[in-house]
Amino acid sequence: MNSKWLRQFGRAPAGAPTVVCFPHAGGAASFFRVLGKVLEGQVRVLAVQYPGRHDRGQEPPVADLRELAARIVPAVSGARQDGPLAFFGHSMGSIVAFETALRCLHEPDVLFASGGRAPALPRVGRAVLESDRSLLDEVLALGGTSPEVLADDDLRAMLLPVIRADYRAIQSYVYTPGDRLGCAVTAMVGDSDPRVEVGQAGRWRDYTTGRFELEVFPGDHFYLAPLVHDVASVIREELAARV
Repeated sequence: MNSKWLRQFGRAPAGAPTVVCFPHAGGAASFFRVLGKVLEGQVRVLAVQYPGRHDRGQEPPVADLRELAARIVPAVSGARQDGPLAFFGHSMGSIVAFETALRCLHEPDVLFASGGRAPALPRVGRAVLESDRSLLDEVLALGGTSPEVLADDDLRAMLLPVIRADYRAIQSYVYTPGDRLGCAVTAMVGDSDPRVEVGQAGRWRDYTTGRFELEVFPGDHFYLAPLVHDVASVIREELAARV
C-alpha cells in the first residue's frame, strides 16, 4: 500500500484489521511510525502523506480540508482487506478523516477522532495567523514540535509554510450541517490539552448515528506520543470487536 498518498509502517498478516492514520497540521505520515511498530503483526497501519511533506515537499499543501479529503478518497478506497477498517485522525487529521469517511462509498467501521474538537466547533482564532511569531507560539504551546527544531533557521523556513497553509485550511473549514457518519466513533483526548477540552471532544457523539465512546488520557495535545501503547490497546480492542 505504499504509494504517493499512503505509507505502511510495520507488517501484518493477510486479512488483519487496517487503520489509516491522518496526521495533524504540519505533520507527516512518519508521525505514526511508532504506532505501526507497536501494532505490528496485529493491525496493518497505513498513514496518509499530505502534499508538502518529506518526499512530497515539492507539491503545494492543499488549502481546503474538503478538497484534501476528496483527493485522499481514491487512495484509501482499496485499503480495506478482509478485516475491519478504521480511520485514525489526530488534531487537524480528525476533520480530514471525518470528511474522507463521508466521501467513501463504504465508510470505515470506526473513526478515531484524536485531539480534535467536534466538526462544528471553531478551531483557530485569527490572531494565530497574524505573524510567524504568533504561529510559532501556537505550535510550541501544543507541544508537537521541539523548540530546538523551530530554533533552527533552515528547518523553521522549511516547516513554516506548510504549517501556515494547514492552519489556514483549518481556519476556513466550515462544517456542513447534517453531515453525519453511520460508523462507530471513538473520540480520544488528553485531559490537559490546552486547545481541546474534554467536553469539546465529547461533542463528536453528535456526528454519528453509530456507537460513540470517549477515551480520556493523561496528557496534553500530543498525549498519544508517550502513551502510544495505551492508544494501540484502544485501537486493538475496538477492531477486535468488529472481526
